[in-house]
Amino acid sequence: MNMEFERKLAIPMEVKEMYPLDGKLGKLWEEREAEIKAVFSGRDERLALIIGPCSADNEDSVIEYITRLRDVQEKVKDRLLIIPRIYTNKPRTTGAGYKGMLHQPDPSAKPDLFKGIVAIRQIHMRAIRETGFICADEMLYTENHKYLDDLLGYVAVGARSVEDQQHRLTASGIEVPVGMKNPTGGDLSVMMNAITAAQSGHTFTYRGWEAHSQGNPYAHAILRGYMNKHGESLPNYHYEDLRHVLELYAEKPYSNPAVIIDCNHANSDKNYLEQVRIAEEVMHNRRYSEDLRKLVKGFMVESYLVDGAQKPGGVTYGQSITDPCLGWEKTERFVLDLADGV
Repeated sequence: MNMEFERKLAIPMEVKEMYPLDGKLGKLWEEREAEIKAVFSGRDERLALIIGPCSADNEDSVIEYITRLRDVQEKVKDRLLIIPRIYTNKPRTTGAGYKGMLHQPDPSAKPDLFKGIVAIRQIHMRAIRETGFICADEMLYTENHKYLDDLLGYVAVGARSVEDQQHRLTASGIEVPVGMKNPTGGDLSVMMNAITAAQSGHTFTYRGWEAHSQGNPYAHAILRGYMNKHGESLPNYHYEDLRHVLELYAEKPYSNPAVIIDCNHANSDKNYLEQVRIAEEVMHNRRYSEDLRKLVKGFMVESYLVDGAQKPGGVTYGQSITDPCLGWEKTERFVLDLADGV
């Protein structure tokens, strides 16, 4: 095998014993988790807003950003439920170089996976402790989910992972809502098959165990746009796209039909400033159609303290080192305007 094994890492149970979620934080998690589930089930008519940096590259700047979100949440709490993004497994598309906080808690240092495991648990715990938010993360690697499963409020399965059987089966055993993105090629049947699998119970292998899942009734769709055969970005957030997803949901007895609109990626052609306009169009369609108002549960937006992006190793505090993001001033205005349109 052309691979070296450097050291055996601590298993999730051991890391949780080293960095436990105490009773007070556990109660906060339970309260917030119930709120998030209520939105995705339709019992709560607020919109979910999953918002934050493309990649959680720096603990202090991410926590400062989320602390600012806490103040905005108070202003819009009757109309929006904010779920901050803390994406700790965020490599570049090719997988080369920076792979996220899990691999490199210090983006300028060499990878250290044990330090990374500790760092991602600590940043999610700090978010709960200092802001009361339970946050979203992407399940890029299924075997790593257990390090954070008692802390997260929302899990995303990415466009390149949604066809993977292990991601689908793992999602079926997750307690909180899991968003399944449409694949990069745009075939919505792939996304719907992933939702079907995630909402069903399974027996499968997981971290060396024979695991049994009960199914996740809160697994749902995320529309993120797609690429055609020429590598051109095409959106799928328009009225006709949403009606099509509604029809796909009607074909089977899905639990809690729901769609989140990813306002960046191929929907915006990674033009981060377009995110505001995209959300405005979808809000118009929700107001026009009662069916779409019930279907579209919220938005996913990439946002940070400073507009745009910088190269890895950059020194601008609070500016993305992966995809470009909305800066804070634009973010605050966007959230307040979005709430006014609910």
